[in-house]
Amino acid sequence: MSEKLKVALVQTPLHWENPEANRTMLGHKMETIQDKLDLIVLPEMFTTGFTMTPQNIDSSEGTKTISWMQQWAKITKAAVVGSLVIHENDQNYNRLIFAHPDGQVDQYDKKHTFTLAGEDKVYTAGTERLMIDFKGFRICPLICYDLRFPVWARNTETYDVLIYVANWPKPRIMAWDALLKARAIENMSYCVGVNRIGVDDLGYEYSGHSAVYDVLGDTLAFSEKEEILYVELEREHITTYRNKLKFLNDRDEFSLK
Repeated sequence: MSEKLKVALVQTPLHWENPEANRTMLGHKMETIQDKLDLIVLPEMFTTGFTMTPQNIDSSEGTKTISWMQQWAKITKAAVVGSLVIHENDQNYNRLIFAHPDGQVDQYDKKHTFTLAGEDKVYTAGTERLMIDFKGFRICPLICYDLRFPVWARNTETYDVLIYVANWPKPRIMAWDALLKARAIENMSYCVGVNRIGVDDLGYEYSGHSAVYDVLGDTLAFSEKEEILYVELEREHITTYRNKLKFLNDRDEFSLK
């Protein structure tokens, strides 16, 4: 069991509805990584931006991007995670892919589609959470709007790291900051949030605020500019405070339907 998990958060602008350009741009960023890492986290819909016109994206692009993620996971020897547009069985999905260094792929379809933007009308919502056991850490990856729904994120399965990938716009960035910290505190888990920056082709501005919070809600990383953030998560930190405070022992018992 690994005692530490080294994570990179890639905070970047995105090319609108242009998977090839985004893969090329992110590949150049990957090439700058020199540290030995365990996990590389990309934003939500990192090949297109937050598009509500998935018909503009060729259905082959999903397969291409997953192969690209597998390739970079192999090269960096680190898992690569982010969400992208997937067209499958005549349905569209905002699907998170967790590509392991050994080629294995886990996936999660966004549960809470963003009705304010009409995401619910063009993307099929997921129904199941994903738990990934990776290098001795249990990880729960979620997507953007999921952050507003604490019941869906509740730590009923004793995960260690909660991840949110996002395209969270600037006007509501205070909610992003507050909720990421709250999810860490209430679940006694590390909480990693990766947001994009820049302005998309619809005129929405994104200010980043990618961040990492520990189980007490202390800030381990935070940024408002284009950069790759690096942070080291420590198992001892989780164990020490869960054993000392035991808040998870008093969590409510419930089931999700």
